[in-house]
Amino acid sequence: MKNLSCFSLLVSVFVFIACQASVQNTSETKTLGDNPPALGFDVENSDAKAIAIADDVMKAMGGRTAYDSSRYIGWNFFNSRKLWWDKIAGDVRIESLRDDFKVKMNIHSMEGEVWKDSTLLTQPDSLNKYLQQGKNIWINDSYWLVMPFKLKDSGVTLSYVGEEKSDSLDADILELRFKNVGKTPDNKYQVYVDRETNLISQWAFFTKASDDTARFVTPWKNYQQHGDILLSGDRGKYQLTEIQTGLEVKNKLNEDLK
Repeated sequence: MKNLSCFSLLVSVFVFIACQASVQNTSETKTLGDNPPALGFDVENSDAKAIAIADDVMKAMGGRTAYDSSRYIGWNFFNSRKLWWDKIAGDVRIESLRDDFKVKMNIHSMEGEVWKDSTLLTQPDSLNKYLQQGKNIWINDSYWLVMPFKLKDSGVTLSYVGEEKSDSLDADILELRFKNVGKTPDNKYQVYVDRETNLISQWAFFTKASDDTARFVTPWKNYQQHGDILLSGDRGKYQLTEIQTGLEVKNKLNEDLK
């Protein structure tokens, strides 16, 4: 688990944009509806069928309005750290469960405080280093939780690549490629959307967009209602637990780190 967690931190550092503006395009079928793409989503090179399925996923998860209004989310990432996140303000609190490391910061302004080995960091270079580490952790860990809401993010090109039919899967496969975002834009993901539920049932990660073989494949199972949205924490042998939404997350964000 440690290797997968650290590896995914490097490969999943995408720009995590909350912008809800619709992209202007001559193809009205690609932009209309209740789930407009984020500014910078690659509408021109994305498949209309893939976009329609992505919209079905958003609706099945609770809908764009419900996700946007779900301001506070907290979770335990693989029993290695806990995170609390204010989606609107951009405030994040991270507490490691494996060493003495705590971060409380704003991922937009990159301002905050860091405690390491029971010491408040004040030296600018060290502070900035660990604030950046905190943001990278949040990008990675939050993507493992809320990826289904982000299929039409900035920098994403979304394609329909086929279907999978087996004893365990009856799914449409969407492929996400990335352009001019994050530290590793050459990655790609394939997500499997269950045709009956319109929920993502598994994903596959490819280190390079040209790769034919996935680096890893994990399920997305056991969706649960959290406020107005559905969230899944079951990744097979990897688990996101203690998922919370609401005021308990806000209260934790307001607590002092020490």
